[in-house]
Amino acid sequence: MTLTQLPPGTSVAVRVPATSANLGPGFDAFGLALELRDEVRAEVVAAGLEVEVEGEGAGRVPLDERHLVVRVLREELTAAGFAAPGLHLLCRNVIPHGRGLGSSASAIVAGLAAARGLLAAAGVVDESDEALRQRVLVEATRHEGHPDNAAPAVVGGFTIAWTRGDDPAHPAGVRTVRLEVHPRVRAVVCLPQEELATSRARALLPATVPHADAALTAGRAGLLVHALTSDPDLLLDATVDKLHQAQRAPAMPRTARLLAGLRAEGLAAVVSGAGPSALVLTTPERVADVEALAAADGGWRVLACPVADTGVSWSPAAP
Repeated sequence: MTLTQLPPGTSVAVRVPATSANLGPGFDAFGLALELRDEVRAEVVAAGLEVEVEGEGAGRVPLDERHLVVRVLREELTAAGFAAPGLHLLCRNVIPHGRGLGSSASAIVAGLAAARGLLAAAGVVDESDEALRQRVLVEATRHEGHPDNAAPAVVGGFTIAWTRGDDPAHPAGVRTVRLEVHPRVRAVVCLPQEELATSRARALLPATVPHADAALTAGRAGLLVHALTSDPDLLLDATVDKLHQAQRAPAMPRTARLLAGLRAEGLAAVVSGAGPSALVLTTPERVADVEALAAADGGWRVLACPVADTGVSWSPAAP
């Protein structure tokens, strides 16, 4: 296939939020966007590849064609029939890696949005915002395998995402609804120093679960929708899960201990994504309680992160 070269000087700036998936009972379906954003600036140049990384991942992630944003960006350009003769990429990362805050999904969404943004900046595509976001959601799900992190990264807020049929890569195969979070809800993230690969955490999940556990979790997932959007006083009951958190506890014993301590004090604490971070869904007057309990346990970095009302954004990059 012959690819059309984008003109040098074409550039785009992308900002994408961190996300927390599952939220306890909403396994592989629920997600929450957090106001903690990575920034990517992509510019088409005459030749070569230069990748700069600042912040999280600096000195650890590859700076060549293996870089996740580069791989996804190039793949998306190719799918559209275009290529960049050369590329300069600047990544300013604040989303912690390997902690269950959707860093890989955010990178994938950033790469997809950067590609579509470059095409728009070059004047070769003219997509509505809705169509662009749907394409990014579908393609990010294809890369990730499930849409729970991709959906809030794309549209922001509290999301419920699902796939239709057997082909999530089909344009109609992935769907999400975005719900407004109650204004009193606060998200507090407790970050450990250690990392945990999602693949390792997922490998601990059993192939089957008892019917009673599935039924209980389904009920609490429904309650969580109500608690997050209308009645934060129900968050503790609404975040009970029997499908994945206890099963993954052997891979993150410190997280399991902190969760038990937080929940014993009436705080709605869950594993963030695949872990090992803990996410606490609480109200303003109890944020200090989370901080105090995490400090007493030791070794935790606590971030009070507002819910991100918007997902990924992109605009022409400043010179």
